[in-house]
Amino acid sequence: MYQVGWDKQKIKITPKGYAMFGYGQWSHRAYEQRTALFARSVSIVDQQHNRLLICCLDVGCITHAIRSQTVAQLTQILDSQFDENQLLLMATHTHSGPGGCGYEALYNMPTPGFVPEHLTAIVEAIVLSIQNAIVSEQDTEIFLETQHFPEQTPVAWNRSIKAYNRNPEVLPRTEAETHLGLNREMQLIGFYREQKLQSFISLFGVHATCLGNALNAYDGDNKGYAAAFSEQALTEQGIQNPVTIFAQATAGDVSPHFHGKDQLKIRKKIKGEQEYQYAQQNGRYQSELALNGLQQNIPKNLQKVEGKIDAVLSYVDLSDIEIPDEFAAGQKHAKTSQPCHGTAFFAGTPVDGLGAPKPLIMGMQFLADQFRKQKTRHSNAADFVAYQQLYASQGPKQIVLEAGAKKILGQPIGFPPSFLDPLIAEMNRQVKAGAIQYSPLVPSVVPLQIVRLGQLALICCPGEFTTIAGQRVVDTVKQTLAAQASIESVWLASYCNDYMGYVTTYEEYQVQAYEGGHTLFGQWTLAACQSKFKVLAEQLGLEKNKRHYDEMTRPQPIPAQELAKRSNHGNVKTAVSQGEAV
Repeated sequence: MYQVGWDKQKIKITPKGYAMFGYGQWSHRAYEQRTALFARSVSIVDQQHNRLLICCLDVGCITHAIRSQTVAQLTQILDSQFDENQLLLMATHTHSGPGGCGYEALYNMPTPGFVPEHLTAIVEAIVLSIQNAIVSEQDTEIFLETQHFPEQTPVAWNRSIKAYNRNPEVLPRTEAETHLGLNREMQLIGFYREQKLQSFISLFGVHATCLGNALNAYDGDNKGYAAAFSEQALTEQGIQNPVTIFAQATAGDVSPHFHGKDQLKIRKKIKGEQEYQYAQQNGRYQSELALNGLQQNIPKNLQKVEGKIDAVLSYVDLSDIEIPDEFAAGQKHAKTSQPCHGTAFFAGTPVDGLGAPKPLIMGMQFLADQFRKQKTRHSNAADFVAYQQLYASQGPKQIVLEAGAKKILGQPIGFPPSFLDPLIAEMNRQVKAGAIQYSPLVPSVVPLQIVRLGQLALICCPGEFTTIAGQRVVDTVKQTLAAQASIESVWLASYCNDYMGYVTTYEEYQVQAYEGGHTLFGQWTLAACQSKFKVLAEQLGLEKNKRHYDEMTRPQPIPAQELAKRSNHGNVKTAVSQGEAV
């Protein structure tokens, strides 16, 4: 028996015209509030008084700013009762949530800039929901369950089927079978009192992009609607204050929209109010599957959770990892590199959200190819070796932005003309203001975490893992923990604790679809994650006093004066319209 409590709190952000996070579109701005956004928290305490804190947010991603501020406040409030290792923050990945919540510069460009009020509101909701969850702890039984969506349920499709089919372990799927090119399993953690379902956590990977980039309201999208439907259903059954969390698993290459023949024609028919109806229906599918699985089998046919709570968390610099031979596919000296964005990143996805105009993308592709030829032609050039190593890590990616070096096509950021795009204009404004001189554009040091709840090991990933990339991480951890007879299930949650872009398999990466173009640390990113999660899994299998892993590494502090220069206190206009273009 565990002590379990739960609570949810509204994230109190008033729409004021800031760009939302997810699509990277300057025009995707929030002027209305369609549905409330929540922080949903669960506190679980085992018989040895170890506490696991889980909070899922209706936002696009967790940032280091969100996690670090949450940790600081909980440390102050809970003191010795709080263990940072045993805090898990997750995002539903709604693309209709607030932007401007990270300290790093790049993903805040559309907002424009860092919005401290948004960060404060999110952290306040997290902390209050966790405090209330702790106060509400009662004797609770926990059960695990898995459910599968029937093939005919139109809930999810693989949006990069050509890349998916390159994986040797998959059954290749046709354009008419993209709904089968994904993990259709939903994993469930149910909380029961007196044999009745009270609350639960669902893990299923599908992008929260039912709502496109032309709408202008904050909304929880499919995961938010799934939670709302489930909580309403439990309330109608007499359950007081239920909390249902619909979190993400391997959603990296999984779309809630049809992908196949005539995909764009079909997508274009879903516009405006129809998009909200579409999101509701997708959420209803998820809610019904979860409730049916957890209530029809109550709880005698479910797997009861028994045993201790434990967790290991380590920050890892993914920009400089030598890949062990077992994950390097026979290649010698394989390693990751500084983060880079390819042309496919800027192109976006054809159904979920197009990026830059096609002529601009074609220009980027040409220039990226020419730049590679130039940098690999002259072996006596001062930077020849450095670029040779970079391209060895990044493989076929047509590199446009060297985010780690803050260069665009080899030139310092700030050189492209502002008239090309308002995002470029905003970047130029920030460069001119001295706001990105020392600050990173994207995170390189990110937290990897494995949480143990009884016989369940939950891998907590800070990025967007594709279906097979996630499966390979699960297989690695499963194999490592095989000697631990007490651990029977290994699951994966994504969009946890920070945001590092995408993670594809080596094979998928070679296609350079959107997911590969946004796999920042190159073609060995997944291999690096597998190797580091293997180390964490080994440590989890040891007694706490015998563990030896990196608990000290953290991202470098962001220069306060630079953060202040790119902080937005109410100015939502473009750099161009302000007459500040350079």
